[in-house]
Amino acid sequence: MSFETLNLDSRIQRAIKEEGYTEPTPIQAQAIPYVLEGRDLLAAAQTGTGKTAAFTLPMLEKLGGSGRGAKRHVRALVLTPTRELAAQVHQSVRTYGRYLKLRSAEIYGGVSIGPQTRALRNGVDILVATPGRLLDHLNQGNVDLDRVEVLVLDEADRMLDMGFINDIKKIIATLPASRQNLLFSATFSAQIRRLSGSILKDPKLIKVAAENTAAERIRQTVHPVDRAKKADLLAHLIGTNGWRQVLVFTRTKHGADKLSKRLAREGLASTSIHGNKTQAARMKALKAFKDGRVRVLVATDVAARGIDIDRLGQVVNFDLPEVAEDYVHRIGRTGRAGNAGEAFSLVCVDERHLLHRIEKMTNSRIETVMVEGFHPDPSIKPEPVKKRGGGQRRGSFGGRKPQGSATGGGQHRNGNFSRKAR
Repeated sequence: MSFETLNLDSRIQRAIKEEGYTEPTPIQAQAIPYVLEGRDLLAAAQTGTGKTAAFTLPMLEKLGGSGRGAKRHVRALVLTPTRELAAQVHQSVRTYGRYLKLRSAEIYGGVSIGPQTRALRNGVDILVATPGRLLDHLNQGNVDLDRVEVLVLDEADRMLDMGFINDIKKIIATLPASRQNLLFSATFSAQIRRLSGSILKDPKLIKVAAENTAAERIRQTVHPVDRAKKADLLAHLIGTNGWRQVLVFTRTKHGADKLSKRLAREGLASTSIHGNKTQAARMKALKAFKDGRVRVLVATDVAARGIDIDRLGQVVNFDLPEVAEDYVHRIGRTGRAGNAGEAFSLVCVDERHLLHRIEKMTNSRIETVMVEGFHPDPSIKPEPVKKRGGGQRRGSFGGRKPQGSATGGGQHRNGNFSRKAR
């Protein structure tokens, strides 16, 4: 199938060609025809599958071909969980709609509300927003949503995880009853199904990958290591393997800052990104990472949503996530746009139960490789685990013998951390 067979407007086709795309991804090929038919949609798609264009392209088609009154009204509303994802979606709208006479805007917190207010009062056709800031504008009377024709909930599972359910309900209450609804999620959890049941009308169900499984093109590896040696192991892996662009996940904001400074002391140019930083600081850090001026970007889960880098080769879980589904979101930052990727998890004894949850959820065993010089101390016992849903602590790693490859654990040479930084 080619984009030409999807019967999109010639102006949209032109923009697609200029971006270098000729064939739709599976999620695009399945979703676009149903959206053009006016059907509600419940779609499960992992990050990196092209899901943004799966709703952006048909949305532009539907809005670009119909007339407008003298004053512009919001006709399409896209809700996203984070600022970064809102910016990414808005860029997609601008990219593919560059030849259409449609006006769009992005609104989110962390930046001045004034320019957003002016844009809304001037009138927009397509609005991309985070729930909290949109409610601020609604409460101040800056925006009217009673003519919305298309509602998109992007990464709905993440919005629920972040506690946006009540905000979403308040926003939906301001929308017209007659509208098209598109809900995209990485997983079909029970919570997502309940939300979709309250919003969608006779939806078409689409899955482009097995539920809760990681992308097949991502090679996944676990490196057991004591917690105290994690930073040394990370620096060793980056330097030994010559990784030039690495996204590293930590569990806390403080941990992200601490690790970034530690890596910088080892001569590895790094920066951190998390919710305590201003939007301007976050965008500056992300740009430095994308441009190659920073070699390592250390991030928390929330801040990393919306990071879209086609050829990001490696993702490292410095800390395993407490919620198993977040593992899928994290490693989905690599292996995008048809490229291969690698995901490494540095797992200490206290995280074995988290690893077990991930393997149970994905229904797979992740390869375990001991790195020479970083074998965990068998005398260290795990701390007691507080009971919570989803899995028991596993008794051992079932680790493999050390391997001689750089990634699988070549000989460790103290201080040999490749201090050249790009």
